[in-house]
Amino acid sequence: MITFDDIRSAQQVIAGQLHLTPVFSSEMLGRRIGARLMVKAELFQKTGSFKPRGVLNKLRSLSDEEKARGLITISAGNHAQALAWGARQIGAACTVVMHAAASRSKVAAAEGYGATVVLYGTPPEAFAKMDEIRVERNLTLVHPFDDPLVIAGQGTVGAEIAEQVPDVTKIVVGVGGGGLIGGIAVAAKHLRPGVKVYGVEPEGASSMVQSRAAGHAVRLEKVETIADGLAPPYTSDLTFEIARKFVDDVVLVTDDQIVDAMKLLMMHCKLYVEPAGAAAVAALLSGKIPVAADDVIVAVASGGNLDLDRLKVIL
Repeated sequence: MITFDDIRSAQQVIAGQLHLTPVFSSEMLGRRIGARLMVKAELFQKTGSFKPRGVLNKLRSLSDEEKARGLITISAGNHAQALAWGARQIGAACTVVMHAAASRSKVAAAEGYGATVVLYGTPPEAFAKMDEIRVERNLTLVHPFDDPLVIAGQGTVGAEIAEQVPDVTKIVVGVGGGGLIGGIAVAAKHLRPGVKVYGVEPEGASSMVQSRAAGHAVRLEKVETIADGLAPPYTSDLTFEIARKFVDDVVLVTDDQIVDAMKLLMMHCKLYVEPAGAAAVAALLSGKIPVAADDVIVAVASGGNLDLDRLKVIL
């Protein structure tokens, strides 16, 4: 279990290396949901998502020997780009395994930062392939969510929200593996004890919802959603326990609801969000989150790495 002290330490690690991402208000969307709505724009972070926060915090902990062996991870794209970027900062080789249908723009971006990208199978198969390569080559794993240092790094988003929106009453976050919402929830509950934290998953990738129903972390046999950033095939024991303790509820949205939220964020907030980045707003617009008129709600727009060809298909 991570602590707020872990998150404060992560803030010191990333200070001066990453952006303090802005928070925007949207009167139009606020009227739609019946409360004051703010959007934490993590799509403006370096590499286009929140992921470098956890990556930098983890890389700072590695020994010279671990760096020299080379790094490896599994990703739908955003963590891949973040790790490739971070590895370049420290001069380490980086291998990224992505499922075969991964966004080609995310693949190209990871390669552009210097990573070697291996495309393989479905998301569950890609996880197994990553572990196989890691063992064969004795590479150092930088996991996208199942790591206390990565989660603490992501928790800096929650600390910033508490400082930027001191009267926040609810925070809504998309859930993939659970690292982002776990870190945010730990920070937010420490700094603003009365705040409620809600997670959002796509119906086709509901590992946290199913884990909470089962009372333990579960794995999915398949995932199917346009929100590739929210589609890891499992919730880890660590992220499940953090969410169980600190997250108030996790709700489901459809892909159509995500697309509707993307359109509104682009039209009215001028935010070019990817599907995963629109999930929090989708849950609010579709009435999945309880809202009171005096609420001050922050929705986390977690990333904006969406290629134009895919956008044309989605819209």
